[in-house]
Amino acid sequence: MVEAHSPRPKRAAATGRPRSSSRAMLAEAAAELFLEQTYGGTTVDDIARRTGVSRATFFNYVGSKSDLLWLEVDEALAAFDATAASVSRDLAPMEAVLEAMTRLADGFGPGRLPLAVTQVDLMGTDAELQASALPRFLALVRRLQSFIAARSGASTDALLPRAAATAVVGAAVSAATAWARAGVSRGPLTPLVRTAVAPVCAGFAPHLP
Repeated sequence: MVEAHSPRPKRAAATGRPRSSSRAMLAEAAAELFLEQTYGGTTVDDIARRTGVSRATFFNYVGSKSDLLWLEVDEALAAFDATAASVSRDLAPMEAVLEAMTRLADGFGPGRLPLAVTQVDLMGTDAELQASALPRFLALVRRLQSFIAARSGASTDALLPRAAATAVVGAAVSAATAWARAGVSRGPLTPLVRTAVAPVCAGFAPHLP
């Protein structure tokens, strides 16, 4: 009788685990496997087996294997709208953009850098990182575009908010790339993002009310 009912508590515990901790558990197991057998040599089934969950459960927590490379980034991007909304409305539109991007960068540090970025060569994640970065880049552009339009009183589809958002995100990504490649000597991300984004914001500022 005990053996017949023993699986039930385990199933309930897995179901009741907070979603964020479950994703972190999958990401940790995936990182181990990517180091052992590269990203391309690791399947979803491999990760599921390493964590003791089913394939269906895996997809209940993440949409794809590549999502595990971006866990920290996706969490920060999910909170971007709230972060941007907390910026003082007394600031001019592009000053507000600089502040919002600075606050976004504040969420990252040497200890919160995805392992897949620091171990690109060992894990073989370079091609996948480039491919899966694009939709995240575009999603942030859209959010920033809406923010700039709202702060400047322009239409969301207007050219200047779109151009400004694309340029700002491009500058921020350049800073993040340089930061990730700096190795063990890397410091905080925020100063690099501010250095890269500030000139872009200054250039667009006169053109936005």
